[in-house]
Amino acid sequence: MISKQITELKKAKNAIILAHYYTLPDVQDIADFVGDSLALAKHAASADADIILFAGVHFMAETAKILSPQKKVLIPDINAGCSLADSCPDEQLTSFLKDYPDHTVISYINCSAKVKTLSDIIVTSGNALKIVGALPTNEKIVFTPDRNLGSYINKATGREMVLWNGACHVHDQLTADEVYKLKIRYPNAKVLAHPECKATLLALADFIGSTAAMLNYARNENASVYIVATETGILYEMAKQNPEKEFHVVNNPETCACNDCEYMKLNTLEKIYHALLAESPEIILEEEIMAKAFPPIQRMMEV
Repeated sequence: MISKQITELKKAKNAIILAHYYTLPDVQDIADFVGDSLALAKHAASADADIILFAGVHFMAETAKILSPQKKVLIPDINAGCSLADSCPDEQLTSFLKDYPDHTVISYINCSAKVKTLSDIIVTSGNALKIVGALPTNEKIVFTPDRNLGSYINKATGREMVLWNGACHVHDQLTADEVYKLKIRYPNAKVLAHPECKATLLALADFIGSTAAMLNYARNENASVYIVATETGILYEMAKQNPEKEFHVVNNPETCACNDCEYMKLNTLEKIYHALLAESPEIILEEEIMAKAFPPIQRMMEV
């Protein structure tokens, strides 16, 4: 059985598997730790292992390498990219920032290592409000790359951050109309939404937060039915933690299908096994990039 083979390889190579909540259920089951971007970053930094296999997307594995440069970091499929990270090429951001020389650059962790080198502070959806709120109210800020998360923070804090025009294809395509359809079917349901969603959808939410925050809310709230506006992978953990509760994901309006991230779903048990066996694909970053990308991540970790 491939799960047993993976377990044996992990032990033999002193490896640890980290997986995001958006990966497939069997990948989450084989992982040593499952979490959102913030929790995974923390775990990568403290992992007592020679090899970190990151079942997620490319920017997450890069972050693990930046935080643990002495460790070998593997990713099951090198093509597991991120539409949000891709929406902010570092060359274009470099040019963009020339118009804002006196601004603090805050970047959502869903960006490339090179974009991190252009940033002053890195944030996640779980701590962005806290970090931005801790800065002086008159501080000028450029927020990259997610315009929806940036808009949500602007509204919540009363700031006027300059926003890079990027978005996650998984969250940006979800609509308020799809939420209304589900509310008609489940009128007593609580609506949980990720802040990468559009403002029109967020306006309908009973709770807005990161994947970990949504899980925590569903676990502690006494409602029996929930409408969830994020990637479908989170439903597996939600159902495990709350078997007596009912969860309905907001569908992609274009296909009427589940709201899957095609990149997260590239992670499979077979690819994990072969990556551990061959110790490839490996995340390789230039020393200079890692050195420049570390401080803004470290500032986030300190918060």
